[in-house]
Amino acid sequence: MHFVDTNVLLYSVSTDPAETAKLAVAREILRDGDFVLSVQVLQEFFVQATRNSRSGRLTHEEAVGLVTTWSRVPIQELTRGIVMNAMGASQRWQISYWDAAIIESARAAQCAIVLSEDLHDGQNFDGVRVRNPFRGPVVESG
Repeated sequence: MHFVDTNVLLYSVSTDPAETAKLAVAREILRDGDFVLSVQVLQEFFVQATRNSRSGRLTHEEAVGLVTTWSRVPIQELTRGIVMNAMGASQRWQISYWDAAIIESARAAQCAIVLSEDLHDGQNFDGVRVRNPFRGPVVESG
């Protein structure tokens, strides 16, 4: 299973003509259904998708509907252990706490690959590897 970051969800609802290719990739990833999300990812999606300054922003009801639909896949809850591990990972790898929380949520969900364009493509965080799905085909963990 792959762990999906917020940007994949946001591209799946994009109305920006410049993001047509990313829209297609994101929808294919989500159509597959073989992925894990986290509470953090769902929160970030809702906030970003409904913000007033977003072009093509979703209504409250549209965003809630999507979050409800996506809640049918495995969702990694945010735990005290993930928070503590994320604080350590943030320091160790010099990344934001929020990015570290994504990595540690993926680890807790036993996902070896995080699909995201927000972290360095190919970087390995002690067994959790980042893969930018918008740079080429998604590869399986090995």
